[in-house]
Amino acid sequence: MRFYLSTLAGHRRGVLVLLAWSALEGIPAFFGGKLVGTAVDRGFAAGRPVAGLLWLLAFAALAVAGALGQRQVFARLGDVVEPMRDALVTQVVRGVLTTDTHRRTPDASAVAMITRHVEVVRDATAGVLVQARALLVTTVAALVGLATTAAALTWLVVLPIVVALVLFGLMLPSLAKRQRNAVMADERTAEATGGVLTGLRDVAACRAEREAFEDIRAQVDQQAAATITVAWANALRATVIAVGGFAPIVLLVAFAPPLVRSGELTTGAVLAAVIYLTNSVNPALHGLARTTSTVVMRLMVALKRLQEAAPQRTRADGTEIPSNCEFTLKDVTFGWSPDAEPVVRDLDLRVVPGDHLAVVGPSGIGKSTVAGLLTGLMPPGHGEVLFGGVPVDRVVPAIRHHAIALIPQETYLFTGTVRENLALLAPQATDDELVAAVKSVGAKPLLDRLGGLDARLGHAGEGLSAGEAQLLALARVHVSAAAVVILDEATSHLDPAAEARVERAFAARQGVLVVIAHRLSSALRANRVLVMDGGAPLLGTHEQLLKTSPTYGRLMLAWDPTHHEETPLPNR
Repeated sequence: MRFYLSTLAGHRRGVLVLLAWSALEGIPAFFGGKLVGTAVDRGFAAGRPVAGLLWLLAFAALAVAGALGQRQVFARLGDVVEPMRDALVTQVVRGVLTTDTHRRTPDASAVAMITRHVEVVRDATAGVLVQARALLVTTVAALVGLATTAAALTWLVVLPIVVALVLFGLMLPSLAKRQRNAVMADERTAEATGGVLTGLRDVAACRAEREAFEDIRAQVDQQAAATITVAWANALRATVIAVGGFAPIVLLVAFAPPLVRSGELTTGAVLAAVIYLTNSVNPALHGLARTTSTVVMRLMVALKRLQEAAPQRTRADGTEIPSNCEFTLKDVTFGWSPDAEPVVRDLDLRVVPGDHLAVVGPSGIGKSTVAGLLTGLMPPGHGEVLFGGVPVDRVVPAIRHHAIALIPQETYLFTGTVRENLALLAPQATDDELVAAVKSVGAKPLLDRLGGLDARLGHAGEGLSAGEAQLLALARVHVSAAAVVILDEATSHLDPAAEARVERAFAARQGVLVVIAHRLSSALRANRVLVMDGGAPLLGTHEQLLKTSPTYGRLMLAWDPTHHEETPLPNR
């Protein structure tokens, strides 16, 4: 809620403009009944029809002014609602990405948060700013107008409305609970469905189609039941408000005739009261209750759910500035849980500018974990990771993000021009610099085929092969100012020659290059190699490791049998 209010406060000018136009929108509700009553008393009932028509024309003119105010409200609404939606989507994505996503795949409930909850907040905020605001203005204006026109009838209107609103308020906690249950049921359905769809192969392999179907159906049934309970609560709410809305009209019909006969009220005043009730108060009361019980209630529930998904700041952002781009790892150990076997054990490592380090080892041994430790995405369970003499997690985030670039196997390309995609990390780069980076990684033929820097890319690089997408992602980092580049199987879809060209291009930048290798040829190009084999990692040159590491020797032999002839394998 605090984030939501702060976002709205950031656009207070737009909100104030809406309120200003609301005052114009409320003028017809304030003067409407009074003008009609005057038209009757001083015009038609007094035998002056022309005067009566003029009063009605004045009412029509005010109605036009109110319509103008309403039009301006809609015209200005997007200035408040759309930036708030973008901020909420950003919060959800950050929450998902900062909640152990390096340890597990995010569940599909995040999809429901973005496609349902954020849209609920967006629509509900628009509803509050348009409907609730207009209804509140109309109700207040009409009641004030009624009090000034027919003061003797005011208590007949206020009493039943207050009773209805009190009863309605007592119902809100129950309604909120039911709305929240419906929201959570929707998320569970999305999570169950997403899990089954993601694991369709496993479901088919285990012949678990029926079990998967039953799991999803159970969640759908719970969601349907939760939705029905919300509908029952809304029906009861509508009944209470209906009584509160029509009771004043019934009381007016019962008490008005004696007041007219006694001279306390005129016929025009009674007609004005009827107009205030039927045209303004009654519809506004129903609309306000409907908006509060549905729009506002959904807004509160969705905001609470989004708040639960917001990124939890377990530690403060770093404030220290590194002295250089040197990495030092001291006795670093990392495991996925305190009781799990460490995947990185007793790692001591120093990487300085100009170093080209290859990390090799069997699949699943923990090579990508080293990348996570270097970037600060994974805090070590023991030991420390220093960047420029400073613990990497204490470095100012903007500096760390600027200095360290991690390129994973999965590329990120977005809808836009090739130029926009390449310049993502270097917005000030010139076209010549972008083209030079493209040439360095061997992507110039691809750029020419696409049509140059102005060519448009589809969503997620639609139409490009996996290797072509990787080339563009590599060129993007090459043109950036990152002094440390970590390639985590970032060339997995390239052929060996293209991979070699990419690694040479990054090594020529004279920064730090760390390659999480999926081909052993990367180790031959590196000046040092880190071997991961489940024990303490081994560090050395290619020639040294062939003599000292059985794991490295076996990997090299499997990759290129000629190494069996050139270099004897170490004794096992």
